[in-house]
Parts: sequence; structure tokens; C-alpha cells
Amino acid sequence: MTFQAVVPSGGLVGWRFLQRTYDAQLQTFSASSVNERDTEYFLENISSVRTAEDLVSDRRLLQVALGAFGLQDDLDNRYFVQKVLSDGTQADDALANKLSDSRYSAFSQAFGFGPGDVLKTGNAAEMEKVAKDNIAARFEISVGETDETLRIALYAQHTLADLAAEDSTEDTKWYDLMGLTALRSMMETALGLPSDFAQLDIDKQLEIFKEKLSRVTGSSDLAQFSDPEVLDQITDTYLARSQIAEIQNSISPAQTALILLGAGT
Repeated sequence: MTFQAVVPSGGLVGWRFLQRTYDAQLQTFSASSVNERDTEYFLENISSVRTAEDLVSDRRLLQVALGAFGLQDDLDNRYFVQKVLSDGTQADDALANKLSDSRYSAFSQAFGFGPGDVLKTGNAAEMEKVAKDNIAARFEISVGETDETLRIALYAQHTLADLAAEDSTEDTKWYDLMGLTALRSMMETALGLPSDFAQLDIDKQLEIFKEKLSRVTGSSDLAQFSDPEVLDQITDTYLARSQIAEIQNSISPAQTALILLGAGT
């Protein structure tokens, strides 16, 4: 049986509780029978994997490998996954480099099956990190079964920090963010952008994203999220705006009219 994440409420109150209890909950979640067995199997067998085909041929190994990068939905897309892995990331025309979602590039790099790459499946420290990241991702999914906004907030803590640390230009980091659905959704909500925002030209979206973020934090550069205080600021803004929107959606026009009438008496 898998331990279910404990989330007593949503919004900022739920987030504060999750922050206080995260380490203890993650440890309990990791020790649950299913997660423990999957982790042990992965660490015991991954060192014998030498090619992309080897990895995709073992469903249990592949499940952990994909899960570590939030790509578990691709578990049955074996040909696609094998192509991402076997192409590597060294060549400009490698499949992972053509995809807007930067997780595929990170996934391919983690194992090193591509031309010119160094095979990493025999590196115990690297594979332990993959197994650990898989458990953290599963825990986020568990949180999302109770509250999706809190799942996204958890996901953003490491993903935004990783983006901030990338050795790339400010605009490249933004384009990477826009390719990550959950992170993009968080940023749109935190910056108060409308639901049809994504229909704009991509360069116009970039311009607006940078302008809006600068108003909130004082800078348009995603590198600022290497600072935990700035990361906390955008996370709190996201959760507060999400909670306000939820409350507004739960109030009918008739209730809104009654509130306004009451305010006028």
C-alpha cells in the first residue's frame, strides 16, 4: 500500500503545512512497500542496462526512469522514448533538442546512451539521484490527487531553481519555461494573465511574461529564482491568486448580487 500525502487544506494554509511536514511525509512515502520495491529493483538492475533498447524493454526500470522527470505518461510510447534516448543531445537534430519540453533533454542526458555521450547507468550516485527524483515526483502526484495547485507549487520549487541555474540566456530560460505546461500555468496565474494568453504570438508572450514578472519581483530574469526568497514570493502569489479564483468561481451571480446589495445597505 502506498502512503497518501496528507494535505489538510488548500491555498497558503495547506502550503505552509506541506512545507513543515514535507521531509517527514516524503520519508514515509518513500518507505511504502510499492515505492521501496520499485526503488530497489531500479538500483539493483540499472547498472546492467547498456543501451536505450535495454531500458525501454524493462517496463519497471523505464517507469522509474521516466517518473524521475515527470514523463510517466510516456511509459507506453516505447519507440518515441527509445529515440529520445538513443539520439542523445550532442547533435542539433537529436529528437530531444527538437522538442519544446526541456525535460526530454534532461532525461536523455541522465543516462548517456547517445552518440558522444558518457554512459551513466553504472554510476551509482547518478542512478540514486534518478531513483530519488522519481519518489519525489510520485509524492507530488499524490499531493495533486488532493490539491493540484499544491502539486504545481511543489514542482515549481525544484524546476524554477533548475531553470535559474541553467547556463543559457534570459530568453532561452523563458522559452524553456513556456514549454513546461505546469510551470507555465503557475506563472500565468501568478502574473494574472488571461486564459487566452497562449494564443498570442510566442515573442509577444515572452515580452508580456517578462514585463509582468518585473512588476511583481523587480526583475524579468528567471535567474532570480536561485534566491529562495524570490521563489517563495512567486509561489505565495500563485497560491493566493489560485485561491481567490477558486472562491470567485464558487460564488454564483445571484450570491454576488446579494453580497453587493448587502454592502450597499
